Amino acid sequence: MKPKVKTNDMRNHILETAQEIISGKGFSAVGLNEILKASGVPKGSFYHYFGSKEIFGEELLKNYFSIYYLSLEEQLSQPNLSGAERLMGYWEAWLETQSSCDPKGKCLAVKLAAEVSDLSEPMRTVLQQSTNQVIERLAQAIEDGIADGSLAAHLKAKTLAMTLYQLWLGASLLAKITRDRNPLESALDATRGLLGLPPS
Repeated sequence: MKPKVKTNDMRNHILETAQEIISGKGFSAVGLNEILKASGVPKGSFYHYFGSKEIFGEELLKNYFSIYYLSLEEQLSQPNLSGAERLMGYWEAWLETQSSCDPKGKCLAVKLAAEVSDLSEPMRTVLQQSTNQVIERLAQAIEDGIADGSLAAHLKAKTLAMTLYQLWLGASLLAKITRDRNPLESALDATRGLLGLPPS
């Protein structure tokens, strides 16, 4: 007898499968049938878990950011590194993942922000709340760097965290337009300058 798949396992399987597809093509361009075929799930099961494609979109973003936060926390809490080193490690990892051709590592905030913010208020709200949390954690990381002396005391953590996140979102979009990593490399240089760190 075939073992029964747990509800959470099946739900997560759908989300994980769809994330890779949507990271490459966008939300509107991916039809439900493509998600169902790739995940091997019947339509009835999909609606059992999500109810509608918009609800699915909300859950997709929530799931993405819950995983992203764990990675962010791991990066910004590494022992034996200064606050400045942890922050620069985060931005360097961003450069590598967003300049890669692999859609699996692509940032859904970059991919979907402009597209879904005008289509779905619930999805826009998830994006806003989630990116705000990322910015808050980056502000804390800047404060940690100030506290350990690896960043200058005069830096305004909250304002700088917002500026840096906006810089990197913009650079990621330009990298998509140009199909070149130069905008991300420029963002990395600008980040060092804004943090008061010497050029690499």
